Amino acid sequence: MPTVMRREGWRFFFYSDEHEPKHIHAEKGDAYIRIELDLAEVTDCYRVSPREIKKVLRIVEQEKEYIEKAWDEYFTEE
Repeated sequence: MPTVMRREGWRFFFYSDEHEPKHIHAEKGDAYIRIELDLAEVTDCYRVSPREIKKVLRIVEQEKEYIEKAWDEYFTEE
């Protein structure tokens, strides 16, 4: 599970066997959220308040290029 970044208490990561579409997982304590990058859409969520969802979406939108680059580097076979 490569950690891509940590922001505002959230750990953003991929699983090592991910699949398209590009997405990022985030966890903070027992809270979990999965966000599809192209649509900035929450596709799974557990114990995350609406306020925190907005915060995580904002972080993902701000760091989208960085996250996509990390995805491409990790999952592109050379």
